[in-house]
Amino acid sequence: MQASRTVFCADSIVADSSRADAAKMKTVFDILTFFLAQRFFVRQQLGGILLALIVPKYICNRFCRLRQRPFAAKHGGMTTISHKMTSRAEAPLADGRRERSRSSRSKIVAAMLDLVGKGDVAPSAARVAEVAGVGLRSVFRHFDDMDELYREMGEVIEAQVMPIILQPPTGATWREKLFDIANRRAMVFETILPYRISANLKRFQSPYLMQDYRRMLRLESDTIGSYLPATVKADVTGAHGLNVILSFQTWRLLRHDQELPVDDAKAVVRRLLGDAMAGMPED
Repeated sequence: MQASRTVFCADSIVADSSRADAAKMKTVFDILTFFLAQRFFVRQQLGGILLALIVPKYICNRFCRLRQRPFAAKHGGMTTISHKMTSRAEAPLADGRRERSRSSRSKIVAAMLDLVGKGDVAPSAARVAEVAGVGLRSVFRHFDDMDELYREMGEVIEAQVMPIILQPPTGATWREKLFDIANRRAMVFETILPYRISANLKRFQSPYLMQDYRRMLRLESDTIGSYLPATVKADVTGAHGLNVILSFQTWRLLRHDQELPVDDAKAVVRRLLGDAMAGMPED
């Protein structure tokens, strides 16, 4: 009996000791998991993911739910502040990228103008990239095709010559005005000569360049027609002849194909223009 009682007491002591150890272990585990989950939640609020890789998901979910409201009430503005700080940090970077992009684009257009102006009327994209000091990929990134490059090049050239083209001619009669137009066009055509030749070489493969070519023809014709009297316009053949004499193609033929000096080309145009107008009525 005594032995049985002793064994029972020993079993009770062991059982009590096991329960105590289990309680201690549970308390330690709860404290550890709470501490880790609390750190995880803070990291989570700040955008970190490191602890998510090492803390079990069910523990994180449990304590995040328990801590979410108190943490949000105390630190709810931290997310907004973080976003604002990130936006402010990214703004200068974005501005810098845009500035570099604009700089590269300007270099590419300038290189194209330089190459064509020096006689390379059909420069390759690789040659443009070399002169611009940028990578070949940059050329195609800024310009999906060469049409876009010609478009920007044309805008630069037109900005230079359009004030001359649109300026009203001087003279008391329509003949004097056409002679003045001839002098102005000689200056304009000489400026744009290599660029128009370059565009003309590609216009049959480019809808944009063909459209721009026809636009310039209409502009040349409409400008002359606006100064012709009705009696001269009635002579359709004679009016077309005046357009041919004062056209860019005639100037290109004299300067590029026949290689005449500028003054000689001007003299030929004036002679043709005077002879054509000689048989036309005054008004």
